Amino acid sequence: MADPTDPRDIEETLLGGPLRYTRRQVEERSGVPEDYARAIWQALGFPTPPDDEVAFTDGDVTALREIKDLLRYDLVDEEMVLRLSRAVGQTMGRLAGWLGDVWLQRLSERLPPDEPVTEDAVLAALAATEELRPAFERLLMHGWRRQLAAAGMRAAGSTATATADPAAGTALLAAGFADIVSFTRLSRGMEGPALADLVERFESTTTGLVAEHGGRVIKTLGDEVLFVAQDPAAAAEIGLNVAERGEADPDFPRVRVGMAYGEVILRLGDVFGTPVNLAARLTATAYPGSVLIDTALASELTSKTFATTPLRPRPLQGLGRVRPYRLRRQGAEGDR
Repeated sequence: MADPTDPRDIEETLLGGPLRYTRRQVEERSGVPEDYARAIWQALGFPTPPDDEVAFTDGDVTALREIKDLLRYDLVDEEMVLRLSRAVGQTMGRLAGWLGDVWLQRLSERLPPDEPVTEDAVLAALAATEELRPAFERLLMHGWRRQLAAAGMRAAGSTATATADPAAGTALLAAGFADIVSFTRLSRGMEGPALADLVERFESTTTGLVAEHGGRVIKTLGDEVLFVAQDPAAAAEIGLNVAERGEADPDFPRVRVGMAYGEVILRLGDVFGTPVNLAARLTATAYPGSVLIDTALASELTSKTFATTPLRPRPLQGLGRVRPYRLRRQGAEGDR
């Protein structure tokens, strides 16, 4: 069992084995060339250790061997592996940081009010995670499988209806931003824990509303959430639901939403293109509690559920003069 006071023991426990090898030894045992192994390590988000530092485990050797085996497939090349390694590094880095924050918060809640969280307490908590690790790993793999299946079905459905070109990495989507109003002012007037709770409540609630209507959260930026939806009506529901929550729930911050529809570029789980830029600019000009959309999305919303009101054209940075539309529910105040 790991010594809860020895950082190296804790590190080896979390890595699943003792640190045995230097970087060169791992490269020799895996058969992966030095330059490529270094590129993979950096793509995962880690600095390259000195040549003589013992910093790698048997698991690292196995991982590089498996990458070498993957390169035998025609569909896999070195650049693809590096791109996926960057995606894994960024995603897992954020997930690990998120879990660490939650773990430390729970640890601090269990200590007496005036007792600080010491290094020894953190190390002891990390040692205890070994008991929980198998369950977390199973949950992680299950979540990954579900997300992979969902991504595959989205791609298949989009291709079948000619709304996407997987080879070119494009798709017809509604992209939207939900932004906390006056976040800078709010953050100055709140203590750290209260601000963290506000951001977490905003992110978790918005993520739930996006998923409920079949959309997908691309990323969260603290005071802002970027989401997409293939169905324009679903995007409209998401935008209105998020804005309405901010007006009706005193525990949820006031938000403003901007959305645009069109061809977007898909890359490594992120989205780019004019609709994304336009949605961001519309969000920045929207009033608190309102939803602004572009002409393309307004023309797609043929359901009597929604009302779209054209507003005066306005200059948007990098996009020229654009006529936004105010999105409301049919029959809402101001639409008669």
